[in-house]
Amino acid sequence: MSKAIIVQPGGGYQNVTIGNREAAAPKAGEITVRLHANSLNYHDFAVVSGMWGPTEPRIPMADGAGEVIAVGADVTEFKIGDAVVSTFFPTWQSGEPLVEGFATVPGDGIDGYARELVTASAASFTLAPKGWSHLASSTLTTAALTAWRALMADDHLKPGDTVLVQGTGGVSIFALQFAKLAGATVIATSSSDAKLEKLSALGADHLINYKATPQWGTLAREISDGRGVDHIVEVGGPATLEQSMLAARVGGHVSVIGILTGLAGDFPLVTALIKQLRLQGVLVGNREQQQAMIKAIDANGMQPVVDKVFAIEEIVQAFQYQETNQHFGKICLQI
Repeated sequence: MSKAIIVQPGGGYQNVTIGNREAAAPKAGEITVRLHANSLNYHDFAVVSGMWGPTEPRIPMADGAGEVIAVGADVTEFKIGDAVVSTFFPTWQSGEPLVEGFATVPGDGIDGYARELVTASAASFTLAPKGWSHLASSTLTTAALTAWRALMADDHLKPGDTVLVQGTGGVSIFALQFAKLAGATVIATSSSDAKLEKLSALGADHLINYKATPQWGTLAREISDGRGVDHIVEVGGPATLEQSMLAARVGGHVSVIGILTGLAGDFPLVTALIKQLRLQGVLVGNREQQQAMIKAIDANGMQPVVDKVFAIEEIVQAFQYQETNQHFGKICLQI
């Protein structure tokens, strides 16, 4: 038996408990992993807080990183001692999107990685970046892969393109890092001048305080020589989509990712039509895309931005800290 965080049906912080869950010996095609770290995402918050609480007891957290300690028959990709990181959609290996919803997602439809030990299919993990700590690797599963897919898989970002990122959460910061590695120009928005300074230090070329400039979409278009932005990583949702569409160039690409400002709102259809925009809903990515991302990380030596680390037993405090929006980058749990 091993320690596990368990969210009781319905969720809510008062329903977060510490228990034990067995990790069986790996069968053919499976591996057993000693987990060392998780990282927090908005989707995990929705499960744990009760926004989208589970209907049965559930081990939360989609992002898990650790070390392989046992390998089942027919597994050739991993060996004991390998550092690995979880996949968001264990059943979506490659190609076009195949999965609708969260029924197969660890920490939601199935048990996740807020635990010490897990036995799962080999497809539930990939190798971690070389030389990265388990804590650093735990940031990749959801936020990093979402940013990678949005820029590299869905829109094939090129040197010289312009990218706009919103705020200082995990997806936005990874998008900034990947965009700079690809030779793109980055426009970054935030409501905090202090956070904008940090974004500048990471390589952001242009900064917009969206509280000081509510019509930031128009300003972003002006910054990009009046042509408009090639690619926008849209994490805000209904309250920011219109500005994102105003910022975009004709034929520009808007990755619709987040719901931070709500689940529904008015849609500026005329803007979408006049500008012939490409709006792509993005729900993380597949295993092959994760492997490509890690290959790129290995080639350039980048590191994630980690804001704060909590012990796994402090999971509720970690999500309460996430709710304050004080963080810059990822919040992690140490197991």
